[in-house]
Amino acid sequence: MHIAIVGNIGAGKTTLANKLAHHFNWEVFLEDVDHNPYLKDFYDDMPRWAFHLQVYFLNSRFRQTQRIKELQKTGKGVIQDRTIYEDAHIFAANLNQSGLMTERDYQNYLSLFNSMISMVNPPDLLLYLRADLPKLVQQIEKRNRDYENNIKIDYLKHLNEHYEEWIQQYDHGKLLIVDVNNLDYVNNPEDLSVIIEKINSKLFGFF
Repeated sequence: MHIAIVGNIGAGKTTLANKLAHHFNWEVFLEDVDHNPYLKDFYDDMPRWAFHLQVYFLNSRFRQTQRIKELQKTGKGVIQDRTIYEDAHIFAANLNQSGLMTERDYQNYLSLFNSMISMVNPPDLLLYLRADLPKLVQQIEKRNRDYENNIKIDYLKHLNEHYEEWIQQYDHGKLLIVDVNNLDYVNNPEDLSVIIEKINSKLFGFF
């Protein structure tokens, strides 16, 4: 089985991915942010580094999907933090529509994405963490990453809008939407249990 967790910056994807991997005893694939050579530059100057950052993420995510394929052949389950679909349908699209990525760069990016996507298997379950702006800001401030200090509220707002539009049209497989605005699965085991029950019901038909 392959569960992919999607959602805006600060929604709690990485924390939940680690907790679910521990619960199911599955492998976890996290987003590569600590070793990303473009992330800090991007938040300092988005128009300058938008295309570079998105190509880096696209390549990184594609290589990750190929490793997931190989792992699934062994019968091991996988929890994935963010998907290749978000790179194109959320982040690159938002940068282009916001005027932060030129149309030329965007079309070049989409060409790369479309070449790759035919070789990608969708997850068995897409788990969308829905979070409003106050929750996102609170989470971002709490983790206190230097390169996220320059994230603007409007940027998060536009990403949320793209997520909602994309989720409404998602048709690659099973979908589970979890509102995390009032959940705290870090400190409250009951909140984590609720999510696990929803996953079991969606994937296997039992609690």
